[in-house]
Amino acid sequence: MIIKAKGYDIIIEKNSLGKAGEYFDLNRKALIVTDSGVPAEYSKAVLACCGKGSLIKTIPQGEKSKCFDMLEELLEAMLNAGFTRKDCVVAVGGGVVGDLSGFAASMYMRGIDFYNIPTTLLSQVDSSVGGKTAIDFRSVKNIVGSFYPPKGVLIDETVLSTLPRRQLNNGLAEAIKMGMTHDEKLFEIFENGDPYESLDEIIERSLRVKISVVNADEKEAGLRRVLNFGHTIGHGIESEKDGAMYHGECVAIGMIPMCSESAAQRLKKALEKVALPSSCDGDREKIFETALHDKKSGADGITVTLCDRPGSFRFENISPDTLREKINRAVREK
Repeated sequence: MIIKAKGYDIIIEKNSLGKAGEYFDLNRKALIVTDSGVPAEYSKAVLACCGKGSLIKTIPQGEKSKCFDMLEELLEAMLNAGFTRKDCVVAVGGGVVGDLSGFAASMYMRGIDFYNIPTTLLSQVDSSVGGKTAIDFRSVKNIVGSFYPPKGVLIDETVLSTLPRRQLNNGLAEAIKMGMTHDEKLFEIFENGDPYESLDEIIERSLRVKISVVNADEKEAGLRRVLNFGHTIGHGIESEKDGAMYHGECVAIGMIPMCSESAAQRLKKALEKVALPSSCDGDREKIFETALHDKKSGADGITVTLCDRPGSFRFENISPDTLREKINRAVREK
């Protein structure tokens, strides 16, 4: 299956890692970026499709790798290997790998080709498409980055078989987000069906939601902010937890106070079905301060996405005091 995005294709095909060269122009030097949590055979299968001079760079697993030090290592690897503007970067991993390597590709020689092969459910349903690349800085998530769409995305669902259940659930949080704001039928898979038996449909429906939003608003001038549903508070929780909770788990909690009471009750049941939290304990003040530095904040407040019922959304500009109240609704003080 091929889903058309703005300027590139998203190929969804099982057992396709070893065929990456059929879909991407890899007959040249390629820097394949992966992390220590991804089975080594995945990046080796892609390397076998690449031209002479290609290499694999393995970064430490986890959010802490989205930093200037790791960015410098990728740029240095390309420089030392004599990469030119005709060469490329290939991400083989989850959201951290995709964000970091895409940003490196956007910077090297002012931009070289970038391909994304996501290996986690979260990156397959969300972060691998849309063109956002970034690193974290001063504990603020994704605050330094660029809009740099990939030349192509290859999704092989069979790689998900090696993921722990908690990682699968981490990705399902972003799919639930898509259902809550845009696609009630997608949300109902979590309400009434078996999400683990419906991954094909969940991936496809989630991608179609994201692509439709990104195509309408590539640089997040307006509509694309809807994809941040749950992320304002979620990013604050993620920063405060410092790696103890996954991104999707934090977003799951962050969605709850952005819902009407009836929508929140339906959401809580869906989250519980896939072992995702709807609340946590934490340092409310630290979460609040991080949320205030969110990219969606402005001089007159912060714009958030609210959901009154699954399949719908609206934007609202809220005050810092209202944001604090919403944090208090989802986070228990330590």
